[in-house]
Amino acid sequence: MYEAIDRYVLSLIERSTPECTVWNIERVRAGKPSNWNYIDGCMITALLSMAEITGDQRYFDFAESVIDFFVEEDGHIKTYSPEKRTLDDINEGRVLFALYEKTGKEKYRKAAQYLHDCLMEQPRTFEGSFWHKQIYPNQVWLDGLYMAQPFEALYQRHLGKGDYSDVVRQFETVHARMRDGKTGLYYHGYDASRRAFWADPETGLSQSFWLRAIGWFSVALADLLEILPAGGDHDRLALIFRQLMADVSAFADPQTGMYWQVVDQPGREGNYLESSGSSMIAYAMLKGARLGELPKEYAAKGEKTFHGILETKLSMENDQIDLDGICLVAGLGPEDNRRRDGTYAYYISEPVVRNDAKGVAPFLLCYTEIKRLPASL
Repeated sequence: MYEAIDRYVLSLIERSTPECTVWNIERVRAGKPSNWNYIDGCMITALLSMAEITGDQRYFDFAESVIDFFVEEDGHIKTYSPEKRTLDDINEGRVLFALYEKTGKEKYRKAAQYLHDCLMEQPRTFEGSFWHKQIYPNQVWLDGLYMAQPFEALYQRHLGKGDYSDVVRQFETVHARMRDGKTGLYYHGYDASRRAFWADPETGLSQSFWLRAIGWFSVALADLLEILPAGGDHDRLALIFRQLMADVSAFADPQTGMYWQVVDQPGREGNYLESSGSSMIAYAMLKGARLGELPKEYAAKGEKTFHGILETKLSMENDQIDLDGICLVAGLGPEDNRRRDGTYAYYISEPVVRNDAKGVAPFLLCYTEIKRLPASL
């Protein structure tokens, strides 16, 4: 089965170009060429991890070809629009540091500096957290913590002054404002101004626990704990991470180890075991255990989830492999799109697709952690 996964990823690469990646289902469906975006960013991150763990140069070569296509010699990035002030568009920049180290191309360093300078102009809430996007004023989404903060931490490690305090402070704000004390789960969104139509007028919180949002948050924490040096900032994030992993693991499906699209509503009509968020949580558990941030039994939990996805969501027919059960997209608002209201009914109404990078990329990241497991486990 593992060899089949390798063939699956290579087939995706073979059918893709920097201008058209087959795993970006949203762009493909719209008939639009690829641009600088978080979906491809997630997949490039996964391909670099595949290159590292397998030693197969084809993964690295394609990943680098995509970034090379978009990054110009002066560090500016084709199709990137800084005036939109969207955290999503920061995510793809996290690979620039590894590519600069591997290739020595100065334009990658310049692009990382450019994205950092743009990020520092991102509007903030009164509490100091980045707005998710310009069109979402005063709103913090769990997704955004993954999109921006690992990039900023890598910038501080490689090009900055090693100051991680702003990164950690924004996680602590989310922990304080967006965590549900009863379940330990985190709500998808928080409006610091309490004005969004989907926000509770008293707490500013959205209504539901969307799996992939919690998945993004989990992966961000796991990745940051690998980036940040030992010490106070690292330890403060580790406490949040350990608590989240303990709390979310209580909601795993007993049979498959997977997690539900709306996490705290198992078996409710319309709810389903979702691939992308399940992969993210499994990855976070596996990586957390490998780094020594979690007890070793979390590696077994993550492995169970991974195999649950293999057995129920990965299909093979005539050498064609498909990863199914991926929520295409979900969000909150904006004002002129009130269907995206954060309710249970909304989250289960979004399309479920196969082979989209929002599911494939975390699945591959999870796979690379499985390949790092000691044989004795």
